[in-house]
Amino acid sequence: MNHEANKQAVDTLLPYMPDVVQRQAALHELHQTWRLIEASAKMNCPSEARLLLPAVLATRTDLVQLERDLIANMVAEKVRQVLGEAATRAQYALELLVRNLFERTADVGFLAVDLDLCRFVAGQDPDRAAAQRRLAAYRDKYTVYDDILLLALDGTMLVRADPDAPLACSSDPLVAATLAAPGYLETFRASDLRPGQERALLYSQAMSHPDTGAVIGVLCVSFHFAHELAAIFTAYADPEGRANMLLLDADDRVVNSADPLWIAPGVRVPVNLDGTTAPRLFAGREYLVSSFASSGYQGYPGPPGWKTQVMVPLDLAFRRPPRDAASRLAPDMLQGLLSHARSFNPALHALMSSVLGATQAIKRIVWNGKVTSIRTGSGDGREAQRLNPVLDEITETGERSDAAFSQSIEGLYQTVLASSLQAAEFTAQLLVDMLDRSLYERANDCRWWALAGLLRQALADDDDGLRGERIGSLLAHINGLYTVYSRLVVYDRHGRIVAATGSQDLIGSSIADDTLRAVAALRSASDHVAQAFGPSPLYDGRPTFVYHAAIRHPEREASVIGGIGIVFDSAVELHNMLDSSVAGRADMHAFLVGPDGRVLSSTDTRYAAGALLALDGDLLDTAAQHGRAARIVVHEGQYCVAACARAEGYREFRAVAGREQDVLSVVLQTFGPVRSRAELEPPGQVRVRAEVEQGRDYALFVAGGALAALDAAVVVEALPFARVKRAPASSGAIGILDAGPDQGRRDFVWVFDLGRMVSGQARALPADGQVILVRHGASTIGLLVDDVHSVQQFAPEAWSPFGGMGDGAALTVGLIKANGGELLIQELSAERILAQVFAATREFGERLP
Repeated sequence: MNHEANKQAVDTLLPYMPDVVQRQAALHELHQTWRLIEASAKMNCPSEARLLLPAVLATRTDLVQLERDLIANMVAEKVRQVLGEAATRAQYALELLVRNLFERTADVGFLAVDLDLCRFVAGQDPDRAAAQRRLAAYRDKYTVYDDILLLALDGTMLVRADPDAPLACSSDPLVAATLAAPGYLETFRASDLRPGQERALLYSQAMSHPDTGAVIGVLCVSFHFAHELAAIFTAYADPEGRANMLLLDADDRVVNSADPLWIAPGVRVPVNLDGTTAPRLFAGREYLVSSFASSGYQGYPGPPGWKTQVMVPLDLAFRRPPRDAASRLAPDMLQGLLSHARSFNPALHALMSSVLGATQAIKRIVWNGKVTSIRTGSGDGREAQRLNPVLDEITETGERSDAAFSQSIEGLYQTVLASSLQAAEFTAQLLVDMLDRSLYERANDCRWWALAGLLRQALADDDDGLRGERIGSLLAHINGLYTVYSRLVVYDRHGRIVAATGSQDLIGSSIADDTLRAVAALRSASDHVAQAFGPSPLYDGRPTFVYHAAIRHPEREASVIGGIGIVFDSAVELHNMLDSSVAGRADMHAFLVGPDGRVLSSTDTRYAAGALLALDGDLLDTAAQHGRAARIVVHEGQYCVAACARAEGYREFRAVAGREQDVLSVVLQTFGPVRSRAELEPPGQVRVRAEVEQGRDYALFVAGGALAALDAAVVVEALPFARVKRAPASSGAIGILDAGPDQGRRDFVWVFDLGRMVSGQARALPADGQVILVRHGASTIGLLVDDVHSVQQFAPEAWSPFGGMGDGAALTVGLIKANGGELLIQELSAERILAQVFAATREFGERLP
């Protein structure tokens, strides 16, 4: 986004963000204070402040730009948070719907070849009541349907699951279209097949004669669309009602609305499939809009053109209480997370760097001002008396500016963390929702397929030598429709497998005794056995879910004559489920685990099924008790956002306590390795108290992580390391610095790394370091240090000669006792530093400029 467009966006959105407006006002007030300082310096000490004012002006200009950048980033991050939440809600709602409808396409294909129903439509079994009971039984198991209908070729209604609905003849062209279609037909509109409904979502398929294969009629299932949409809206729409969730058609008209009194079905709304941040105008009100169109699921595209959309009014978008993402975190963890801002939020890192640069510039101005007043002052110190109040005011205002910017960045940081926690929570919730909806279908499938007349008849006929082949043919047809299964098996009353899909090696082997006993004990066709996730011989010894249902005698319902086992392809399906949720992000992993942390599936290849995921704290326990939990944790030496959600069921699935295995989802987003306290604490940040009014002046700085001092009389000024032109370090010099461009002259000096000279060890150069210009005799060099500290006076008795050994001993001439003797500061000798530099340059045959 260019500068003008960015400014326009800020101007449009800022009035809706009262907290950001407040921050802007506070920063603007500081800007005025800087102007007053400049004016005061010009009036009260024009000659003394002459060298400082250009630096003050440059710093003030930088602060103004930093204020603009900060406000723009705060606005952008808040918009990103709102749109990110809206996009997640819209995406997950449509993904759940499309996955659900994909299952319907398989159902209609299976039900259309149901032998009992085909025989009824063909006239081979005229028992309408029996056919109605069979349809009702199917609807009772698959409660996503509100009706199931069988029609003759001319549209005559033969039977339907709903006994109260009238039997009539349909004139809907759907019947003819279905008869001409090669497979299923998906229809969404008003239909006389579902009178009283404004629109019905219908799946239909032609039925064939069980003997001749001729087309004999149409099977139609009516999806309980309004009920399912209401459930999805309840789960994923804004619970506070500050936004509306919509389902749109290909013409961008509202199909369903979470709040139809707000935005009614049938109206056309603006969409935002590109994810832009520009507000959309609808019905005289501005909205932030996020739209999502599905890419389909396993080849099923979903109804043509359908989209989900979340619309958030601008006047409500930013007024919810901010989520406190960090108050319970230890300061070290907060600082550690923030130290990785470059990787997880480059804009935040850039702002932090700019604030640090501004703080250093202000500190450098004061440091240089005090050094200059010492170097150029007369014996009575009148220059210092006039300049010091200005420098003190600069120091105070600089500290206020640093605090104000730091508070603003902390607020921005909170927004970033809250967004990450929120996204992880949504993803964790989606995972258990997808899992429960999938396992709901699995539990229904095994119970329904156990009612198949062919299976019941074949198992009851012990003398049928072809029963294994007949059953296997049906299982193969089913498995072709329902590809989420790796294998289907049918076994007799003794547990011996008589037919299976996939490898035929299992035929003749037996189901485990405890499983067979559980199946034989099932009371009705509405019951099933869910084996706990674990290794199964039906899945080549790999862990999976296996669902079983009893197959009953065709004439004696109480007699269990065998069972069907359906083997979920967990390795593929669970991984795909998890992988789709994290979208290939290297910093994020998703898991499905038991309450004990044992992994069912994971996107992290280090965690195979059965491995233990040990999370810090009581995250799993909290989620198991309260449904969900999200927090920032340390996991395996990494700072992480961790979110966990408990699978709570779908429709009647998990309604019976203890039948299904408890499962939780875990989402982990890593931010970077844990930092030690030493890594987090900036070196040399100790305060040095002023203890005397008369004494020797020292320029204090940090080099190699230690606080050190030089006689202030040899110091010219400090300049930012960014101005250094790097050069090969053959003589120990790291670059060259033009120290005079601000005064319109050229004054080149070599720059050396004082930190390396003190420690004797090579190190990474501090990119935000300072270069102190030191003059001794006729020579001037630059010394790279970590940062300038302060300029202090110490009494003669605070100084003692140094005769020790260790790092920097060759350069150290004395020790200064500060803060009542609690702090020792090394005084370095400019003469010794220059001697070491000259020795190095002579060794390499080079000459200082």
